[in-house]
Amino acid sequence: MTIIVTTAGSLHANGITDIQSAEQAAKALEPLVTNFPNSGEISKTIFAVGIIGTGLLSIPVLAGSAAYALSDTFGWKEGLSKKFRQAKAFYLVIIICGIIGLGINFIGINPIKALVYTAVINGVVAVPILFLIMRIANDKKILKEKTNGALSNAIGWLTFAIMAISVVVMLITFGK
Repeated sequence: MTIIVTTAGSLHANGITDIQSAEQAAKALEPLVTNFPNSGEISKTIFAVGIIGTGLLSIPVLAGSAAYALSDTFGWKEGLSKKFRQAKAFYLVIIICGIIGLGINFIGINPIKALVYTAVINGVVAVPILFLIMRIANDKKILKEKTNGALSNAIGWLTFAIMAISVVVMLITFGK
């Protein structure tokens, strides 16, 4: 995520706002770093390694989290410690997620736009989820004496406020 934010900030600050692929982003970074020998090639390489690393980390995590969520919802046996025959539905969700992810590449969906839309949706959805988590974390009926302390509450509610304000600002400025 840091790579994406840094790249987006660098590109936007230099008037580059219409990137359609990771290759375009890497090429667009090349002229921005001219003070260091071979900096353009280095920036493209670092960007490529970052994108590959992000994919290698995010694909299994997202597929696994979807499998765990669906398994919990429907009461399926779950867990990476189980063999395929012990948790077929769990592993099938992981396989299907992988196939969908691979398929997106071949059906013409712009991966950069998909990343942006996904990040926006996650940011918007995170606000009410964080609100509910903070409410539950302070509910003595549910957690008894294990509720949040003052520091956890301060950090949690501050995070909620910043995220909520960010979403409101984004929605206000969206059409401009």
